[in-house]
Amino acid sequence: MIECVANVSEGASRELIARLASAVSHSGCRLLDVHSDVDHNRSVFTFVGRVAILEKGAVALAAAAVDLLDLAVHRGVHPRSGVIDVVPFVPLANATMDECVHLARRVGRTIGERLALPVYLYGAAAARPERTSLADVRRGPLKQLGERMRTPEGKPDFGPDEPHPTAGAVAVGARELLVAYNVVLDSGDVSVARAVAASVRESGGGLKGVRALGFLLPSRHLVQVSMNLTDVYATSVRTAFEFVEREAAQRGISVCESEIVGLAPQVALDGCRGTDIQFPGDLDSVRLERRIR
Repeated sequence: MIECVANVSEGASRELIARLASAVSHSGCRLLDVHSDVDHNRSVFTFVGRVAILEKGAVALAAAAVDLLDLAVHRGVHPRSGVIDVVPFVPLANATMDECVHLARRVGRTIGERLALPVYLYGAAAARPERTSLADVRRGPLKQLGERMRTPEGKPDFGPDEPHPTAGAVAVGARELLVAYNVVLDSGDVSVARAVAASVRESGGGLKGVRALGFLLPSRHLVQVSMNLTDVYATSVRTAFEFVEREAAQRGISVCESEIVGLAPQVALDGCRGTDIQFPGDLDSVRLERRIR
């Protein structure tokens, strides 16, 4: 079994999100979860299956996103390069990373050829060492995407050497499990969220395997520390929460709540209750293993 955690640049229209989800389900994949956010204007589709079925589902979702969405009219706080923005494959059960790498490269080639969409391979599937990190693949503002593609360093791995007129570009890769985890602060000052994000991220001397950004949530008049926990064995959800809570308190700010985007593996939630991290829902409902069962 392999997991795909595809990020699509639409988080507001229920009708469009339902049509995108239908594209995955009709492919034969098991759609485990859809997590949508209005302020990020982004949805995360988590689905699983065997290699052949998952390949079909990922391409179907990409085709639906290209058909239904237009990056030119997209507005949201989350960085993005395309309507189908990121398509990572994750080995589960008896699957191997090599299988995910081969799958990512086949899907990338198909998307590039069939949808005329520029494709960048990243993570374990990267064809170039400088593209291992997703952050490096997506570096620079969206408006400079076409200019970057015309340089040797910015040339896509598959598809045309210029952005799709309405769909932009996509990053397709293979990686280990991670948790997308957000903590909402009781403040409307985005500089506070950015300062806390800078302190928690590994590159700033914070927690191992943590990447973080600070965002304003216009619909709530609050701010958010948005994290990717890329080493769930080194840094758990509870450890990340407590670090952010402490850093915010030092600035006179309290935590409103936290959220897990999509699903999280049991190892990242060990020893954690919803009350420990101010999680408003049922923490069991976001456990990856439970959804798979």
